[in-house]
Amino acid sequence: MAMWRILKFAIGPLVLLLPMRCAEAHAFPDHSLPKVGSDVASAPTTVRIWFDGDIEPVFSTLIVKTATGSQVSVGQGRVSASNSTLLETTLPKTLPPGKYYVYWSVIARDGHHTNGRFPFRVE
Repeated sequence: MAMWRILKFAIGPLVLLLPMRCAEAHAFPDHSLPKVGSDVASAPTTVRIWFDGDIEPVFSTLIVKTATGSQVSVGQGRVSASNSTLLETTLPKTLPPGKYYVYWSVIARDGHHTNGRFPFRVE
């Protein structure tokens, strides 16, 4: 009986930490260019999002669309070959003024999925 009490107090706190570790495994955006919700004077030629953890290249996408839903980015985006936390996509050389939405979807290296979107405006 005494051994059970010792194990309960030794293992109990470790069990409480398991859900926290799983929550840390998701990859979330750290920062982006253009910045979330920003107004930019000139149209960017790329959109970049840096994440707080490594992301899987095969399952990660980044698409930019107009306010009416037409895709303006080239392809589905890509994870940088030199930085596995950077997701980027190319835009046309000339992007007309207006509001655009960046849609991202990533799989962290441990398999957890996160996604989202944010706007930016070209003046």
